[in-house]
Formats: sequence, structure tokens, C-alpha cells
Amino acid sequence: MNRRYFLKISALGAAVFLNPISLKAQLKPAKKPNIIFIFADQWRAQACGYAGDPNLAGKTPHLDKLAGESVNLSNAVSTCPVCTPYRASLLTGQYPLSHGLFLNDAPLAQNALSIAEVYKAEGYDTAYVGKWHIDGHGRGSYIPKERRQGFEYWKVLECTHDYNNSWYYADEDQTKRRWQGYDAIAQTHDIQEYLKANANNEKPFIMFLSWGPPHAPYNTAPEKYKNLFDPKDIKLSPNVPEPMKATAKKELAGYYAHIATLDECIGDINKTIAQSGIKDNTILVFTSDHGDMLGSHAQRKKQNPYEESIKVPFLVRYPAKLGQVSRVIDMPIGTPDIMPTLLGLCDIAIPASVEGTDYSKVLSGKTTAPDNAALIECLSPFGQWNRASGGKEYRGIRTKRYTYVRDLTGPWLLFDNEKDPYQLKNLVNSPESAAIQTNLEKQLAQKLQERNDKFKDGAEYIKKWDYKVINGTIPYRN
Repeated sequence: MNRRYFLKISALGAAVFLNPISLKAQLKPAKKPNIIFIFADQWRAQACGYAGDPNLAGKTPHLDKLAGESVNLSNAVSTCPVCTPYRASLLTGQYPLSHGLFLNDAPLAQNALSIAEVYKAEGYDTAYVGKWHIDGHGRGSYIPKERRQGFEYWKVLECTHDYNNSWYYADEDQTKRRWQGYDAIAQTHDIQEYLKANANNEKPFIMFLSWGPPHAPYNTAPEKYKNLFDPKDIKLSPNVPEPMKATAKKELAGYYAHIATLDECIGDINKTIAQSGIKDNTILVFTSDHGDMLGSHAQRKKQNPYEESIKVPFLVRYPAKLGQVSRVIDMPIGTPDIMPTLLGLCDIAIPASVEGTDYSKVLSGKTTAPDNAALIECLSPFGQWNRASGGKEYRGIRTKRYTYVRDLTGPWLLFDNEKDPYQLKNLVNSPESAAIQTNLEKQLAQKLQERNDKFKDGAEYIKKWDYKVINGTIPYRN
């Protein structure tokens, strides 16, 4: 075992002496659970049939079935809702101020302690297929082994959204390979083969499957799925303003077509899991890196603190420890909490570098869900939400009921998400919400104090990390 980790001492020794007949069985540890972590790009929590989206009713049967067997973390949020920051927090369990990736196309440090390295030290095989987006050396460039953060099985491209002409590098060499057809389907088939080959191994595995869809371009899903959605039939949320409705309907039709495609991929993976006989002792996670505004609040894409941007689907199925009956937990959970929670479910010690919280006992029902809050933040706006389009720094919290956000000038947003799920009424600084706002301000201040976050102008963080930016964005190379 790696020296960075400590061994937990159990009562096993005493039990051996009390019952020597079972010595052999006690000395042979049970196989640690496998982990299959599936995450899409830009799939908002609201866009799920099981979450009540009328446009997907009956059109995502495999995802709905998975939800019926899983713990549903209904208030999971993307802490810094954009691609690179999320992925860095997912792999390290840290907040952006610690790992430094708060802009897209920045490189994660090679000495960062990643989730793959922790599991590898515990005897796991590690695998990653799909979009990476934390290498920072060009979106089409080869990523050498020393920059793969501990992953061994490797079929990856830094970033592309050309889903029908999608390339990758495999672990063997620097030859550029092409996924056949729509890349998410080909990637799914690849991990199905990986599962078949590794299901009966003595070593457990941790596999990450990172899909590019349903991120734009929205009109590029296979025709079979595009034909399921007619823009004129799309039902919009009431927070989409009239001038954006026609565009939103068109884009949502394509967005849902991607989702319907991915739903069938989820069905394929589930089928392989069942056929391989590993379902009971496999942790299957389905989630997304962040959401997509798609016209809500007259906004597009992500980064801002509205529900459509920050909330993501989050399902965890682990029959051996969590059962196989649907449960909804409305406790907020943020991106840095994912790594420690997975480690907790596997009874693996959590490294000191991890800043997130282990909620595994909440998931297993051993501990009551706390009345907590998840941090949401934008350290420096860029790209599709740059300053010219209204982007700005913010810090906020998402509780079970409320969203509260400050920008650099003071309180900015306050929503009662229970009474106002579409966030149509900003309650910030209103007399009737003064006591609530005071309480939320205290919670946010506590969060920032814990993180030693001074909430500075984004330019100071760019200077600290010595990023070379143009108009607030790191220019990327293909």
C-alpha cells in the first residue's frame, strides 16, 4: 500500500482467536466494489424523465429504471459549473482555489493526488474513456502517461464536440484513432468490452466514462433519436422569455435527442453489468459536469448560478450496501464531495489533500442527512459567460430550499426554490426575507472562511496562477 495512506485497524484479530475454525475465511477479504462512473457533459438535472420533464416522459426508459434502483441525490450541484473546473474537482476532491483550474483549458498539476491514484494504491485497475479536458496542452493533442493522473486503460481526447467525427488516443501509442459513428455509442461499446474482460478478475476496477453530449451542437444526434422530438411540441419552462422561445424549442429538441441516445447507452451498460454478474458489488454512478440554461432567464450554456446551470442529475446504485430500492436524498452535495463519498462507500481512507465531505454514511442510511449547504462559485467569468455577456465573479450556497449568491458588490440573488422552482422572483434585500438572508449570509461566510476564500477579483487569481489569457479566457489550441 502507498505510504500516503493509513491502515484502519479492525476487530478482526480478536475474532480470529475466538473462532479459529473460520480463520481462512476471515483472512480472505471480500473483493472491494467495482466503480463505473458515467458522466455526461452539460446534462442539467431538470432534463430527466424521472425528474418530471414532460418532454422526456416515456423516452428515457433505461435512465428511469436506473433511478428506480438508485439513491437519487436530488440537490447535487456543480460547484464551479463549467467543464475543466468540474473535472479537476472530481478527480482531486478539491475546490478550484486549491487545484487552480477555474478556467477551461488549464492543466491539472502532475503532482495532484487523483482519485485514480488512490484507488490504484488500493489494488484497483483504473480506466478512463472519453472527454478529459484537464490537460491544457491542446484539445487534440496526445496526452502522455505521466499526465494521465493514474489512469491505465486509456481511450481519451482532451476535448471535442464533433460527435460524428471524433478522435482519441489509446494507451498503446501516439496513433490517433477515430470512434466509429456517434462517439458516445462507440465509447459505450468500448467499456462494455472492458467490463466483459474485467468482470471476473480478482482485482476490482474503477472506470470513468465521460460523454461529450448533450453539450452543443444540439442537432447532431443520430436521426433515429432526432425524429423523436419536434421543436413545435417542446414544452418550455416558464422562465424562458418570449423572444427566446423559438430558439429554445429548436435547441431543446436536439438536446433531448442526444439524451435519448445516451439513455439507450445506459441500457446497454446495464445489460452488460447484469450479464457479467457484477451488479450487486458494483457502484454505478450517473451524473453530469454541469447543466445548460437553454434560454431560461434569457441565458445560454453554463457558469451562472441559476438552477439550470448548477444542478445536475446524480444517481448512485450499489445493491450490496445501499439496497436496490429508489430513495431520494435532498441533501445538497457539491463536486468535491464525490471523491470522498466514493472512497467512503469502498471503506478506503480519505487522503488529507481531499477537501470535500464524505457522505457515504448518509447514502447508506447510517447517518441522518445534515441540514447543510453546498458552495457554488465563479472565480473568474470566461468564454460563453464572459464579462461582455454579463458574466461576473460570485460566491453562493445552495441549501435544500434556498439559493443565495453574492457578487463583488454585495448580495445578488436569493431564491426560495421550494415556492419558486423556476426562480422567477429574486428575494434579495426584500424586507420579508431579511431574516432568511441574514442566516444564509452567515452560512456563506462560514463556507468562505473554511476555504480561506477572500473572494477577490478574478484578475488576482489569474495572476496568481500565471495564466495567459485573452479577454479573460485561456485560448485553446486544437
